[in-house]
Amino acid sequence: EVQLVESGGASVQAGGSLTPSCTPSGHTYNSNCMGWFRQAPGKLREGVATIYTGGGSTYYADSVKGRYTISQDSAKNTLYLQMNSLKPEDAAMYYCAAWHDKCAAAIQALGVIDDAEGYWGQGTQVTVS
Repeated sequence: EVQLVESGGASVQAGGSLTPSCTPSGHTYNSNCMGWFRQAPGKLREGVATIYTGGGSTYYADSVKGRYTISQDSAKNTLYLQMNSLKPEDAAMYYCAAWHDKCAAAIQALGVIDDAEGYWGQGTQVTVS
């Protein structure tokens, strides 16, 4: 069974930076989208940033545009999320996902991932104080 393994979450001060990463434990067959999603206590999971792994197109939630950058290292088979100028409201569990198609749509409609029988990681905690 394929697993997505996130790492790099930490506790930082407001204004600081973090770069969590995500690595699949196996081949995510037929997946051409990957992305980061987050969930704060008492809130719904929301889209943060996604990338079309075939061409590199990226998509962002309005709340993180200009501060976050999603990228992939194909050689290392690793997904990254560079997070700058962190705010207390960015604190959440950050999840990585991989799925097929509708890379942009997943920002607003996470259901496309489950509809595509995509993969989710277990999350990495980001705390901002």
